[in-house]
Amino acid sequence: MGRASRQPKARNDSGGPQPGVYPIDTGSCELVRDHLTDGWILNVNGVQSSHINLSDPTQLDFEYMQWMAALIADRWPTSSRLRVLHLGAGACSMARHLAANYPQARQVAVDIDDTLARLVREWFDLPRAPLLRLRVGDAREVTEALTDNSRDLIIRDVFSAAVTPPALTTAEFTAQVRRVLAPGGVYMVNCGDTRDLSLARSEAATLGTLFEHLAIIADPAMLKGRRYGNIVIAAADTPLGESPAVARTLLGGGVPAHIWLDPKVRSFATGGRVPHDQAG
Repeated sequence: MGRASRQPKARNDSGGPQPGVYPIDTGSCELVRDHLTDGWILNVNGVQSSHINLSDPTQLDFEYMQWMAALIADRWPTSSRLRVLHLGAGACSMARHLAANYPQARQVAVDIDDTLARLVREWFDLPRAPLLRLRVGDAREVTEALTDNSRDLIIRDVFSAAVTPPALTTAEFTAQVRRVLAPGGVYMVNCGDTRDLSLARSEAATLGTLFEHLAIIADPAMLKGRRYGNIVIAAADTPLGESPAVARTLLGGGVPAHIWLDPKVRSFATGGRVPHDQAG
């Protein structure tokens, strides 16, 4: 009879996170020490998912999260009592950042993996309810169950491997997001795309059918179709990203990024496919 496998301890003897590979409900995750900061990198099923700096919750290591944060900071003062829904929790990097910068915010982070959510709570110093609630469930089902006008900001950052589940990209799902957002609210999506930019064009076309104002943020090489990467697409019922300060902040980042405002985004989206739920 073979020796029974032992699961790694989630925390070391000093009480800190313990690096290693851990079984979760959807496969496995790996916690890797970042020796450049007091940080940790979380990989989920072989794909880099999150970065956490335990000493500085405001630090966002991933560029696309920095771009989102720039747009959020331009739109709302830090005194705002934001109601935030994160679709896709990971290690709650963005939720920690917003909790540090918006101390009156109330946030819900949704993840489909119960074990991962439990481990993240155990590993990292996450704000407690009601500041941050971790909810286990399907992102679409949770969104559809929410009441009208109940969120100011919805961030979709959901991936299965390197692809956003199709059910979270359709016109019908986007209509549910629009219903849940309060007037003046913002919907942000992290779109991972290839050099042909067909997914980003489709996402922009879909959001453009339901929202009056759009914005896109990405690095210039990505926008020119020169590489695979992340594109942030934001949608609202009022103008987005028009302040010159946003453009300056984006250009001054570790990876300089450009912002496209509504007219350019709609031109880019021309011909993009708007997906719909499958009938039956």
